[in-house]
Amino acid sequence: MPLVFKPRIDEVEEDETRLKSRVPVMVTVPDAVEFARTRLGMEPDEAQAAVLRSTSRRGILNCTRQWGKSTVSVAKALHRALTVPKCLVLVASPGERQSGEWVRKAEDMLSLMDVPVRRDGKNKLSLLMPNRSRIVGLPGNEAKVRSYSAVSMLLIDEASRVDDAMYKALRPMLAVSDGDLWLMSTPNGKQGFFYESWEHGGEDWLRVSVPATECPRIGKRFLEEQRSVMGMAWFQQEHMCEFVDGTAGVFDRAVVERALDDDVLPLWE
Repeated sequence: MPLVFKPRIDEVEEDETRLKSRVPVMVTVPDAVEFARTRLGMEPDEAQAAVLRSTSRRGILNCTRQWGKSTVSVAKALHRALTVPKCLVLVASPGERQSGEWVRKAEDMLSLMDVPVRRDGKNKLSLLMPNRSRIVGLPGNEAKVRSYSAVSMLLIDEASRVDDAMYKALRPMLAVSDGDLWLMSTPNGKQGFFYESWEHGGEDWLRVSVPATECPRIGKRFLEEQRSVMGMAWFQQEHMCEFVDGTAGVFDRAVVERALDDDVLPLWE
């Protein structure tokens, strides 16, 4: 059954003055951490606060499961949308259902602030705010995401599971706006744009890695249980933020990469 997303306010046309009159004074909190604390009731830990305050245009969150990647990215996106009128925030993921869950979390946070929202009239997974900023959740099909432009912030959730073709279709949307790009995921082997950006993306990327052993909300007993149930390879990937090679290759990818030398002359022309 396809996902049906229903915002808190129906899509039926609503008088603009009434929509605006229902919202309190719009967000004027310049600090995103203060915004998260006072408006969303969050208490970010040190790493989460650093992400919220970051002004980097490119960021990668390679963090353990249940660290709060989606929650932090939603808070960061809402701060952008509510402080910059008429901006567009896009969230992509491996599939429509996952994008819908992210948008639903954003809607719940807006409800806490008593900010009225409705659909934008064009997209099923969308939130239109009184200042005309929009948040839109995208399907997992690169052929269906090519109509957006002037994107202020692009977020890719579960990025290690998103196809490279989708990534290549999304990036040009940041060209005119020079918008921000954030990737959030646990690793999925040494493959794909998430791995390549983490390992070889250069200094443009802010890299944040938080293994489960450094997350104050995850207990040692649970981690020991996970280690015994999942096996070491899965545990290292899902909870310790390590890019683990698949079992198909004879040599680890890192060994192969270290053996390559671009300066070696070919044996024949």
